[in-house]
Amino acid sequence: MSGGLHAPTIRSGPTTQPVANGVAHLSFAELQRKKDNVEAELKALGSVLDSHGVDMNTSLITRDGFPRADLDVAQIRTTRARIIHLRNDYKDLMNVIEKHLHEHFANLTEGDEPTVTAGGGVPSILPDSVPETLDQPFAKVNSVVENSPAETAGLKAGDLIRNFGYVNFSNHDNLRKVAECVQGNEGQNILVKVSRTSAGQTQELRLTLVPRRDWGGRGLLGCHVLPL
Repeated sequence: MSGGLHAPTIRSGPTTQPVANGVAHLSFAELQRKKDNVEAELKALGSVLDSHGVDMNTSLITRDGFPRADLDVAQIRTTRARIIHLRNDYKDLMNVIEKHLHEHFANLTEGDEPTVTAGGGVPSILPDSVPETLDQPFAKVNSVVENSPAETAGLKAGDLIRNFGYVNFSNHDNLRKVAECVQGNEGQNILVKVSRTSAGQTQELRLTLVPRRDWGGRGLLGCHVLPL
């Protein structure tokens, strides 16, 4: 992404489907990953509000009822609306996770004993031995600027992006969520999972990207990314 990353458009609408209905079939590990993603997005959106110097309760109108000229009122309102939707999703998600736990313990018979590991510890609840599934790529790195944060992270032209922080194929919203994630995590580590093919060999890489303004070029990343 290039220059527009510091001014993303954040949609205020709800998620595609109610969380409780959309995640009931997921494994415990997948539920945990989704919870982590929602928490990360809420954190990023909180940083967006911080960048405007407001919180969820700051008044956006003057005493005589007009929108404050010193604030980007439209951006703040859509960010707040998104936070409210995500908080509701998070509540529903935690209810599903709690239900999973209750069902797990209800299925244990009185004679069951927890499995003890070689070190004497007990495995975490609901272990998931299935290897991590790779998300479908949703974007391609078109170009990377020399000495940019993107180059420092190891991104290369041609890389296919599977995950960008909490952003994936199902929620990237034509890369708007990537812009949101970048703005909300300026100066902080973002985990980027990419697929790279070179000389007929494909590698799955986990890169750490730190968005910065002071690298000497446009934008916070110094790369151009296209949706697939």
